[in-house]
Formats: sequence, C-alpha cells, structure tokens
Amino acid sequence: MEETMGVTSAAQIPKQRGEALQDTAVRYAEERHWDVFPGAWLESVEGTWRCSCGEAACPAPGAHPVRDDWPTQATGSATVARRMWAKQSNASILLPTGRTFDAIDVPETAGFLALARMERMELTLGPVTCTPDRRMQFFVLPGASAKVPDLVRKLGWPPAALDLVTLGEGAYVAAPPTRFGASGAVQWANRPTPANRWLPDAEEVISPLSYACGRDSRRK
Repeated sequence: MEETMGVTSAAQIPKQRGEALQDTAVRYAEERHWDVFPGAWLESVEGTWRCSCGEAACPAPGAHPVRDDWPTQATGSATVARRMWAKQSNASILLPTGRTFDAIDVPETAGFLALARMERMELTLGPVTCTPDRRMQFFVLPGASAKVPDLVRKLGWPPAALDLVTLGEGAYVAAPPTRFGASGAVQWANRPTPANRWLPDAEEVISPLSYACGRDSRRK
C-alpha cells in the first residue's frame, strides 16, 4: 500500500495547472475507464482565490458542478474529455459515482485508521482519495449505496450513529489534483494502479470502515 503519512502536507499539494488537469482527466477516462466531467474552477480576485460560480461563501470553491445536467455531460471518452478541458483548462475534475464505482465517504481520522487495519488484514483496496476538508473516499463496486445500511446494521451499528456516507447514483467525487479554494488539493491516499483495477465490494471493506468510524465518533 502507498505510504499514507503526510498526504495533507502543503509541500505535497500539486499545483493546479491547466495542462496537468486536462492530461489527468484524459488519463482517468483512457486508463481507468472512468466517466469524467469538468466542474468549477478557481479565479484570482484581488489576490484571493474565488470560485468561478461567484458565490463568496461557496462551500466547495472550485470543486463542484457548474451545470444542472452534469450527469449527461460526463463522458468516458478520452477524446471528448480532452475537448471539454480545452474549453476551460483549469476546470476541476469531477467523477460521477454510481457508474463504474461508488464511494464510501468517511472522516479523515477514521479513514487512516481503517487503512491501517485493512493493510494488516491484507485486503485488496481500490483507490482512496483524501480531500482538503478532511474527508476520505474509498472506491468500491457500484451498488454499495443500496447495501451499506444493512451491512452496517449487521455489524451492530445504527447507520445514523456513524459518520459514513455512501455516494452512488446522482453523486460525484472530486479527483486529484482538483483544488478546494485555498485549502489545498484532493490527493490519493491509495493511488489507482493496475493492481487495484478490480474494485472491492462494499462488503469487503465495510467492517474496518465501520469500526474506525465508531472509534472516531467516541472520541468526539
């Protein structure tokens, strides 16, 4: 497993360069067969980074859809992706969930605890992102959103008691190296590699994730 210590260090935050974003979006479509679509972007206003949407209090500056019909805009074509980012080279890279993958979203502290447990259990992990708002998203096979509540209950946890959210159809995640305002960039806690091209089922990872979220909630 890739070293996960210090992924939120400012020194490791990649710069948001138009060419890198376009090339990365194309690579996600071409190599991983993920649907991608361009979102908002950051603009410098009087020395301050602001979201292109114009909302001063935007909750996810530079990292959210700009169109209501974004599900129909998302594409798995590398050619189309290159064309879309050519129109706005610094647009964020967003990935719709519920298609080639769902994502289980947990607090960062719980996510790192779960990663350590999964490593000890020798579980095969899919890609995992770490966001500047201190959340982590574990990529799993589609259909997780329908399974997870019952799986959590079977483990003895009321779903509402855990800060664990499954993102499926109609939702999306921001992909590295998308930036969240001045907070930093989304990064990989576990990178996409040929070894994790086949994603785990939610059932394979829900036990360590639930345990970690339970421990995290007791600390608060």
